[in-house]
Formats: sequence, structure tokens, C-alpha cells
Amino acid sequence: MPYIPNSNTDIKKMLETIGVSGVDDLLAPIPENLRTTSALKLPEPMAEPELMRHMEELAQKNDTSEISFVGGGIYNHYVPPVVWTLAMRPEYATAYTPYQAEVAQGTLQAIYEFQSHLCRLTGMDVANASMYDGATAVAEAAMLAVHHTGRERIVVSETVSPLFREVLSSIISGRDLEVVTIPAAGNVTDFGKIGDYVDDRAACLILGQPNFFGYLEEIEIGEKAIHEAGGLMIMAVDPISLGMLKTPAEYNADIAVGEGQSLGIPRNFGGPLLGLFTARQEYVRKIPGRLVGRTVDTDGKTGFVLTLQTREQHIRRSKATSNICTSEALCATAATIYMSLMGKAGLPRVARLSAEHAHYLAEKIAAIDGYRIWTDKPFFKEFVIETPVPPAQIITEMAAVGIAAGIDLSRFYPDLDHYLLVAVTEMVSFEDCNRFRDGLTLLAAGKKLTGALA
Repeated sequence: MPYIPNSNTDIKKMLETIGVSGVDDLLAPIPENLRTTSALKLPEPMAEPELMRHMEELAQKNDTSEISFVGGGIYNHYVPPVVWTLAMRPEYATAYTPYQAEVAQGTLQAIYEFQSHLCRLTGMDVANASMYDGATAVAEAAMLAVHHTGRERIVVSETVSPLFREVLSSIISGRDLEVVTIPAAGNVTDFGKIGDYVDDRAACLILGQPNFFGYLEEIEIGEKAIHEAGGLMIMAVDPISLGMLKTPAEYNADIAVGEGQSLGIPRNFGGPLLGLFTARQEYVRKIPGRLVGRTVDTDGKTGFVLTLQTREQHIRRSKATSNICTSEALCATAATIYMSLMGKAGLPRVARLSAEHAHYLAEKIAAIDGYRIWTDKPFFKEFVIETPVPPAQIITEMAAVGIAAGIDLSRFYPDLDHYLLVAVTEMVSFEDCNRFRDGLTLLAAGKKLTGALA
């Protein structure tokens, strides 16, 4: 039986053992203005049936019927039921780190297939068994470039996701490294100033494709500049876009990373997520995280193992390429099932439908007085509109009629206080686009949506 303190004497003895006089001493590092001084107003205890009924009532208040135009890195793509029906089988849902190959062949094979799919999707040579999320994948790619080149400057475009850039800055904050940001020219990178940032001190250049605003960058300009300077080209991609757009390999990227949530993972209020990491073969001994390899046993039968483990943190911690110590393997398994299910025809179809519906909506909005599509640059499934009323007002009033309108860009870019980021996927119909257009029209005319929007 575990020991459970059951008296004030037990608590006093514990405090004496750790050298403090009271519980308040344990809270001393927390500023007083952040601590409550009154008793918590907790409800009376409930019996289990009562609690279950209460939780069900709370759950029913969640409205999942809204039409979503929210993107910014997490998207409302369709997730076929079979994806999580298979992923939540006990063999996958309860599996942990597959260090013992003898008992983990199923898990190892699933991860191997995940890596193989990513290589096919990006055109890159090797992929790892995933990272925490897209942001940490970007940061780890930058650290690989630093270790490979011996340089201390990381160059990133302002049009790369601000959340990615924030995590990048956090991860390098304890090291003697420098992050410099190429400014945006509107909604794309200002490549006219690239020479001011990319030189023989640059370990890498990080560009998004599509970028955070949804627009397509002229990657060729950046790739040429960073390679001439002796650094590495890192691309942060939307995996769904690769059903239509050129692959990172075709852009001659050295490393391609991204957020894998759109590959069969529900939005779940922003997590859990899935970091994608692929690279050229020459960097295989420097890429972070786990790698699964295919081999044969002593009888010549195919088998799967974790490979190149001498640089993983559980074997030679001081020689590890990263201190990330999980691979989000369940999400990677779901992504593997999704990619296998969609296949060569399905994924391009999802990409085409998203792009077609996004461009349909952009044309409709451009025809509304007071609204403007931010530049005529090509975009994939996400774009920016300049609005005659504050985006925060649009978001609030649209929410009241079941429409999640997008992202107020002033949250990340203070100067863009009248700009709304709108995302469209295959889950948004033409009728949904028309309803959104009608709502924007009413708001521009100063009318309320409730009761007026069909």
C-alpha cells in the first residue's frame, strides 16, 4: 500500500524534512499578486452518476457545427473515421518507445511507413519519426544547420509563422546564436534585401511555402542566395499543398519541415500536433529524434529497428542531436493511415478542392465594396483581406451566427490592424463561401448579422 499522509503531524514532518516552516514558504517564488487569498469556491462533491450527467451537460454546450475559415497553421481538413478507428486500436494507442525491437515490430513498421510516405511527399531522402510540432521542427532544423556549418546566424523570413519564430527564439535563447529576420514586402519576403541578411555568417535561411499569410514565395531566389553563401536552405511547408505545388526537393532545399496536423489529426483546440522533419541523405547522422530502419534478421526475414541510436539522447546523452525525447508516435500513426488512405489521387484532390474553393471565395470577397484582397500574389488555400471594419468585430459577429471568420492579423503583426487571414479547405462548400460573403457585405453596410444572415 502506498503511504498517504493522514494527519497534520504527517504534514508538519514533511515540511520539517524539506526545511520550510509552512506551505506558504513553498509558494514564495510565486508573486503575491498572482496568488489567491480567499478560499476556492468549489461545488459540493458529487456521486459518480451525478458527475457523469454534469459532464455530459457541459459537453453538449460545445458547438461543433460552425463553418470554419480559421487557419494560421491548423486546418479543418476532413478526417475519415477509419483513421482514428485504426490508430486507437490497443496495439497503437498503448504502445510506447519501441526500443526493444523484438516486441515492437508493429510500431516500428508503422513509423517506417510514416517516414517513407514523408519522403515520397517531399521528395527528400530521409525523414525522422516526427517531432513535437511544426514549430519545434523548424527550430531543430535551424540547430542542425548551425552544427553542420559551424556558423551562428539563423536567417528567417518575417512571413514564416510568428509562432514558429517565437519557438525558434526560445530554443536558441540559451546559446550564443543570432536570429535575424528578413522583413516582409507586403505579404511575401522582401528578397530585394536578402543580401543584407544572407552572407558567409548565415547557417541557414528559413522560408515558408506557402508562407504564414498563405501566399507563395519565390523560393528560388532564397535558395540561390543561401547556397552561394554556404548555408542550408530550410523550407517550412504545408503537407497538403504538396499535392499541388513543387516539392522541397525540386526547390533544392536541404531540409523540409512542417506541421502535420492536416494529415488526419483533428484540431482539438490546438493540439496535440505533429512535427514533420525531412532532409537530404548527407545530414542523416545529424537529424534529431528517432529513425526507424528496415533490415533482415539472421533468418533473412524483414525486420524494423531504431537505427543510428548512438546519437539519441537515451544512449549517449552528451552526443545527442536534440533533447526532444518523444516523437508524437500516435499522431504519426494517424498521419500514416491518412496518407495511405488518401494515396496518390486523394491527396492532390484535397489540395485542388481547397485551392479551388479558396480562390472562389477570394473572387466573391473582392467584389464587395470596402474589401480588398491583399495583393495579387498567388496563394494556395489561405489569403488575406483588408477590411473596412475591425477584424475583431467581424470575428465576434460571425461567431454569433456559426461562422469562425479567420484570424485577426494584428495579433501577430500590430501594423495589420485591418487585415483578416482567411483559410478555406475542402470542408468549406461554395454555399458556405456565399454565406460568408453575405455576412461580410452586411457588416460593411453597418448591419447586424443575427436574424439577417440566412
